[in-house]
Amino acid sequence: MQDRLPALPLFRSFEAAARHLSFKLAAAELHVTPAAVSQQIKALEDQLGQPLFERLTRALRLTPQGEALRGPVREAFEALARGVQLARTGTAQQAQDQLTVWAPPGFASQWLVPRLPAFHALHPAVDLRLVSSPEAVDQAGAATVLAALDPPPNATGHAGSVLAIVYGSGRYAGHRVAPLLVPELLPVCAPGWLQAAPPLTEPADLCRATLIHDETLAGAGRGGEAGGWLHWLAAAGVPHPVLAPGRRYSNSTLAIEAALAGVGVALAAQPMVAQHLAAGTLLAPFPRHTLRSPFTYALVARDGVAEPPAAAAFRAWLIAAARPAPRAAAA
Repeated sequence: MQDRLPALPLFRSFEAAARHLSFKLAAAELHVTPAAVSQQIKALEDQLGQPLFERLTRALRLTPQGEALRGPVREAFEALARGVQLARTGTAQQAQDQLTVWAPPGFASQWLVPRLPAFHALHPAVDLRLVSSPEAVDQAGAATVLAALDPPPNATGHAGSVLAIVYGSGRYAGHRVAPLLVPELLPVCAPGWLQAAPPLTEPADLCRATLIHDETLAGAGRGGEAGGWLHWLAAAGVPHPVLAPGRRYSNSTLAIEAALAGVGVALAAQPMVAQHLAAGTLLAPFPRHTLRSPFTYALVARDGVAEPPAAAAFRAWLIAAARPAPRAAAA
């Protein structure tokens, strides 16, 4: 019958491939081969009678039909997970397993969300609510931002059920802090922009390029809103750089999206663009010139509050997920 839905595994492969924009990364997540993912996507496209991906030379791109399908498929899997959780644990247990996590927008969308399926697979009973907020960026190192992120026990009805991932100094009085990532910053741009722009043969060429300024990096060096770029150029050996007019964005998510759209060159944290670099949708013109951020991503919780099982499970998983992968031994 025409209204019969395609098989669930086809949608699972599509959702993973759409999230990663890579058959290889989707296959690794699903523990199958890239060929199997490609075959399932092709089977889904055949059943729908529409192409879902543009298969480029070194990357994937969603077609308009794929973009239209991605959101409903993700929502359907989330609803299914919630239903399974209720069936397994019941409403009383569900209340005990509720957890709210605050995170900076860039970290949440570019790093955390792609990894959350692994957490849900390990802890299906945890009812996780992720809140993306620029208030989780704390350049000055003050603890006042945590007043909004980490309310006192019982303020939400679930004592100790709030965790915050904060990008800042990593020093917050009255809070327990677990460092996660100290990112390396590097310039990135879209392949099309790099082909159309004047050649970038050395870091000094960036002074004449259209630079994308992420305002959350303003404290990464001296020079106001351009501080991040000035600090990177100085570290790359460019003395007294004078920058051409650029484009300003309030957070790293917008800056990365602008780079993907071909606006210019963004200074981005390597963990936040790793998937785009692997897929070829972003390029790093100077991959050997990186700048260690003066800030760290850290998991923060109120000190002296007993941590419920859901928060403890998320803490253990997140620290393990942020741990650098071991390097392969040289042959």
